[in-house]
Amino acid sequence: MKSDRLLSILLLLQTRGTVPAPELAERLEVSVRTIYRDVDALSAAGVPVYAERGRHGGITLLPGYRTDVTGLTADESRALFVLAAQGAHAALGLDAAIGSALRKVMAALPAPHRPAAELTSRRILVDASRWTRGPGSGLPLDHLGTLQDAVFADRRVRVSYVHSGSEGVRDYTLDPYGLVSKAGVWYLVADRDGEPRLFRADRVRSASLTEEAVRRRPGVELVDVWERLKQWVERRTGGIEVTARVRRDRYGRFLRLHGGVVTEVVEEAGAGGAGTGGDAEGTGEWVTVRLVVEEVRAARALLAFSDAVEVLAPPEIRDELARAAAAVSALYEGPH
Repeated sequence: MKSDRLLSILLLLQTRGTVPAPELAERLEVSVRTIYRDVDALSAAGVPVYAERGRHGGITLLPGYRTDVTGLTADESRALFVLAAQGAHAALGLDAAIGSALRKVMAALPAPHRPAAELTSRRILVDASRWTRGPGSGLPLDHLGTLQDAVFADRRVRVSYVHSGSEGVRDYTLDPYGLVSKAGVWYLVADRDGEPRLFRADRVRSASLTEEAVRRRPGVELVDVWERLKQWVERRTGGIEVTARVRRDRYGRFLRLHGGVVTEVVEEAGAGGAGTGGDAEGTGEWVTVRLVVEEVRAARALLAFSDAVEVLAPPEIRDELARAAAAVSALYEGPH
């Protein structure tokens, strides 16, 4: 649009003073003739801009002239306020600086954009630091847009959700506080029946907005709920680290069931593993993963994959699975 282009010219000149017309034309993807017409339009509007001839000439703004127009669109204003990534700025000692900078930008924003920018800073967080354990699953984010709509519209949202370690889908009506990007993984922070909960966006199988207004607890903000839930997750994941290998043709199902506790994935192709004496199916295709279990007995869940999953370490987990497998074998070898 011409108005956007005129504002871009004004802001470029305000930053640099003089800019050659061909450079302006290239940056704004128009002809030099169009740039000169735009300069005439700015001049007619009272902006002290003019063209200087000669080798070092160009389009010039009268020295000392400033405008308090930021030129930010509504979406650009909102984008700036997603910068409140506390972990990243704290690591650099810049928490106070980013807060001060955003306050200055807020003061300079056009008045109609300020409410949306302020709301974004309360409803979206980007936390760049990783969990103590736990990567993203790489699953598609088909319903992230709907979750975002619920957050900004202050509406309750119905979701169908698959919990870690379960193949069943559960239906919930949630009261969202906001979205958080944690080391590249998106989470919905919401109350379920008045209690704070964390929902991974890639485990949402369907989502729809309701007509009901959101029912948040009075005085509670996204950052408060997030800090509480984050501490709970960090405590919960302090278990036993297990190294296992998974047959590649069962790997997708393994991730659906145990992806939430997988901490590292290292792809391998090999014929044998510790204690196996070779690849029973003859393909030699395995994926080695590291995951966390809360206690030794919890590793028995891996026996659901039979010989498609083999624990390589630690020894106490291998021994536990061997005892469990022997008990099952003895049960079925005896008389019916």
